[in-house]
Amino acid sequence: MHVSPHLTFAGHCEAAFQFYARTLGGTIGTMLTYGQSPMVEQVRSDWHSKIVHASLSIGDTMLTGADALPEQYVPPQGFYVLLGVDEPAEAERVFRALAEGGDVRLPIQETFWSPRFGVLVDRFGIPWEISGEQAPATMR
Repeated sequence: MHVSPHLTFAGHCEAAFQFYARTLGGTIGTMLTYGQSPMVEQVRSDWHSKIVHASLSIGDTMLTGADALPEQYVPPQGFYVLLGVDEPAEAERVFRALAEGGDVRLPIQETFWSPRFGVLVDRFGIPWEISGEQAPATMR
């Protein structure tokens, strides 16, 4: 058994996944549009180029996503995608990249549980927590 986050977007899934692949060093496995799917006749033509299923491998994790149809889209709430990063400098880099054009909720900083921890909602509306994996000296 495994858990895989599935993110929904308001028409920006392809741009988001291309950005996440570059920023997080992932590999896109699937980028299927509504127009390429059996749903083509059920979706209005201006949504044929939107994504019905995307997958992105990041290390051992699979991130999946789709563009929710306009009448079905609800902005994400009640969760964060927690990204564990081994090195503090890499955590800082990833945080800055994801925060660009987004909303920083907690600037990245040292905490009593992590050498770097920060919270943001990226420009695509996805909430993230970035956490350094190595515990600070005060916790060792």
